[in-house]
Amino acid sequence: MFRSVRHMIYDLIEWRSQILSGTLPQDELKELKKKVTAKIDYGNRILDLDLVVRDEDGNILDPEQTSTISLFRAHEIASKQVEERLQEEKSQKQNIDINRQAKFAATPSFALFVNLKNVVCKIGEDAEVLMSLYDPLESKFISENYLVRWSSCGLPKDIDRLHNLRAVFTDLGSKDLKREKISFVCQIVRVGRMELRDNNTRKLTSGLRRPFGVAGNSCA
Repeated sequence: MFRSVRHMIYDLIEWRSQILSGTLPQDELKELKKKVTAKIDYGNRILDLDLVVRDEDGNILDPEQTSTISLFRAHEIASKQVEERLQEEKSQKQNIDINRQAKFAATPSFALFVNLKNVVCKIGEDAEVLMSLYDPLESKFISENYLVRWSSCGLPKDIDRLHNLRAVFTDLGSKDLKREKISFVCQIVRVGRMELRDNNTRKLTSGLRRPFGVAGNSCA
């Protein structure tokens, strides 16, 4: 509702500027005023506001100078026009939805492109960053992991791939699009000592993989 009203306000602002410019011919100016009044009446209708009764030129009818019958007939005409506009909008939306569904059904597979910019996490040792797609309703991962090895100094282990950490999750079919929810999950695995505070050289270990953190964001 907010987006619909916002688009209508933008249109009204643009049309108002054209009317105030004084550069439009009389026939175009008359047609533009009709578009403005039709847009206002349509906006009032979807916001459940009162319907404004107008004459053929778009001017508000004065109840003091217009008979009751004329007001009633003008109200009937205005209501019919607004309802026709609502049905037209509804039909267009349905056609768009049908075309989108048909397009999805005709496409055999889809892909998700991921571009890793940075990992902001204070770890203190080397780490592995694993990214994958997850279905929270079925409690299972639906893709393989995209692995990035991250150094303790806050940069990729493969420095040549700096600013070029990209992956594409492919072969996402229609079944995946029909899932109610899909989450993009990032897991961080610390690689190093058993305990970060372990500074005793006799107990020092290295190369151990320990879960450190996880984060997720809904992408569907």
